[in-house]
Amino acid sequence: MLDIIIMIVAVAIILLSLLQGGKSDGISGAFGGNGGLNLFANAKERGPEKIVANITLGLGVALFVLVILVRVL
Repeated sequence: MLDIIIMIVAVAIILLSLLQGGKSDGISGAFGGNGGLNLFANAKERGPEKIVANITLGLGVALFVLVILVRVL
């Protein structure tokens, strides 16, 4: 039963990640040297973007807990 829930949560994380907008210039920006790649910069999310980001974070934590539960049980 937990395996099915893990699969559903994983698919939801994938879909929500695809819905999120890009926060960097991508590979060309990382190696092109235009200001550098700051992984710890503040995200300027507002409205629906912030909701999607928070749901993705929550599902990621839930996936982590579920995988640990499956391993323990």
